[in-house]
Amino acid sequence: MSEKRKDYLSWDEYFMGVAMLSGMRSKDPSTQVGCCIVSQENKILSMGYNGFPTGCSDDEFPWAREGDDPLETKYVYSTHSELNAILNYSGGSLVGARLYVSLFPCNECAKAIIQCGIREVIYANDKYSDTPSVIASKRMMDAAGVKYHQYRKTEREVTICL
Repeated sequence: MSEKRKDYLSWDEYFMGVAMLSGMRSKDPSTQVGCCIVSQENKILSMGYNGFPTGCSDDEFPWAREGDDPLETKYVYSTHSELNAILNYSGGSLVGARLYVSLFPCNECAKAIIQCGIREVIYANDKYSDTPSVIASKRMMDAAGVKYHQYRKTEREVTICL
């Protein structure tokens, strides 16, 4: 009898990989963020990436990060990956779920995460940790009892060939 292989992906590697892969669907030229929501039984419930709402053509809305007119920047139109994943879920309750995301959630996404009952956030990058948005996000999640921690990157390299 042979033994099972020992180099399989951990749950965290797998779900963060799905989040990162989801982010690759984003058409945003500067920031691609992906998200994967998982049940307590390690089943994928939903995924999302940053982009424009359904029906809003990504060829007709702006992708600019800066400009004199806020209506000519992406920020007033785009939906973040976390909110997309929450809105994409049609299976009922997300209470007790975990959320894997490639970038720490902003304060607006934190509100949705808290409100729908997600109990844990695992993030890959916290590059905006000193901004008011992320500081507020952490404050709200702490108050609501939502745990969060940075993904512990492994030395494993995963290549997907299509």
